Amino acid sequence: MRPFLAPPTDGSVTPGLVPTFSIVIPAHQAAGFVGRAVESALAQTLPAAEIIVSDDGSTDDLEGALAPYGDRVRLIRGPQGGPPAARNRGHRAASGEFVANLDADDVFHPEWLQAVGELAASRPDVDILTTNGYLVHDGRRLRRYYFEDWTFEVENQRREILRRNFVTSLAAVRRSRFLEIGGFDESLWWIDDWDLWLRLVLDGSQAGCVDEALYEYTVREGSISTRHVDVLRDTIRLLEKPGVAARLDPGERRELARSIARERQTLVKVELRELLVRRRPGVRRFALAAAFGRGYVTGTRLTVGAVAVAPGLARRLLERKHEREWLGAGGAKIARQSVRRARGRS
Repeated sequence: MRPFLAPPTDGSVTPGLVPTFSIVIPAHQAAGFVGRAVESALAQTLPAAEIIVSDDGSTDDLEGALAPYGDRVRLIRGPQGGPPAARNRGHRAASGEFVANLDADDVFHPEWLQAVGELAASRPDVDILTTNGYLVHDGRRLRRYYFEDWTFEVENQRREILRRNFVTSLAAVRRSRFLEIGGFDESLWWIDDWDLWLRLVLDGSQAGCVDEALYEYTVREGSISTRHVDVLRDTIRLLEKPGVAARLDPGERRELARSIARERQTLVKVELRELLVRRRPGVRRFALAAAFGRGYVTGTRLTVGAVAVAPGLARRLLERKHEREWLGAGGAKIARQSVRRARGRS
């Protein structure tokens, strides 16, 4: 029996049959690596009803990269609109009862569909299905996606989805619910999956997880950049959508307010770090405005205040920290391999 994580039932849920699954692979300029994702989809012990590659305005030879797979893979094309637009095209074109998202640089282990299929059969009241997996960088497994500091929520999914995206993007969603809820929000490039899960959960859906590591999630290292700022801005836009608060009880509204405040605190610190790393003018002015601005907690004020007093020292400390570790999925602090090797020699 596989280890399933899902909200408790009232005892009225009757197990059913394993549903059908479509796999959708959104792709943009992915001709050089999409083959690994496709081959992992084709290797499933529970065959997918179909495999769809949804092109997002690529100009590379994606069609040539998929040619070896013949009619086992269906390619649909569309103009570039970002990941949520490509996912929407694929999900709407699919025919399976569930649609699984597999990004072009990730891979499913052979039993991924079998595992989520068993979960779906055991818990037909669950609309979102996922598993644990491995975070991988340069072919090296870093850790599991879910671990002691980043867990899959079971008890109160409504509250937790307001705090963090506890469902990975490598998940399958019941297609009928996906269509009812309106699909992915194509204006939220960086957090379209969180937005979808949030709307589904607040509308009564439940999420379940097979607690086995059954996929490889590619993590790419990057310095502090505009992308981090964009993610946080999108997060705040998501949480401030009028329709979100309207579905909440008073306690959940307080949780939402705390989440928005927390994301705003993080945003101002990330914006300041970006100014430091890029050596842009106005660091001290920005830091002082934040330190004396309204709505920031004491810890944030102290952090930005220290930068205002000694921006050069703050930059050097930030660069040294970046030499030691980098931030991966789920907020994980991942030590650089070279640092670990050096420690091993000492």
